[in-house]
Amino acid sequence: MPRNLRRYHGRGDLHFISFSCYERRTLLGTGGARDVFLKTLEEVRRGCAASVVGYVVMPEHVHLLLSEPRKGTLSQLLQVLKQRVSRALRRQRESGSSEQLSVDFPDSFGGLRRFWQRRYYDFNVYSAEKLNEKLDYIHANSVKRRLAMHPKDWPWSSWAFYATGVQGVVKIDPTGEEQRREEAPPFAKTAKGRAPSLPTPR
Repeated sequence: MPRNLRRYHGRGDLHFISFSCYERRTLLGTGGARDVFLKTLEEVRRGCAASVVGYVVMPEHVHLLLSEPRKGTLSQLLQVLKQRVSRALRRQRESGSSEQLSVDFPDSFGGLRRFWQRRYYDFNVYSAEKLNEKLDYIHANSVKRRLAMHPKDWPWSSWAFYATGVQGVVKIDPTGEEQRREEAPPFAKTAKGRAPSLPTPR
């Protein structure tokens, strides 16, 4: 990640967050590992009172579209998320129980002292246009990486919610308003005072 990153918080913006596994290794390279990440994300989201607008979990990196939490800061939320995921996966790998062995961890996970790169990328999403742009980017990620033919074929993203309206493991709040601080971003409502429609999955 670039050095000297500037973070702009407290303005009611959503945040497009990206972070990677250590040395871009495929430490989330199995479905079981990605399932653990999503379960942990939902636990942390509830605990910090934040909204998840979109996400995708890739084999070696993650993209999240989040509101700022009402409890703590965004950096604290991400720190807790990273720590809990790495600890959970290490425990499952080391315990060797029959249930946990069903999670097929990649060989590159063994012996590493660090699971995540230290820093994360943070982009303030300040308009409806940027919101749709980032959601499209998130949902197309698996297709661009040739991991799926269509976003529907990659269950570790928020695409299914925007296609069907059905909530999955991670609760999606499409406007980021449910847990938002009082100061809402300018795109939270249209000129007629109504919430914007859901972005169309592509």
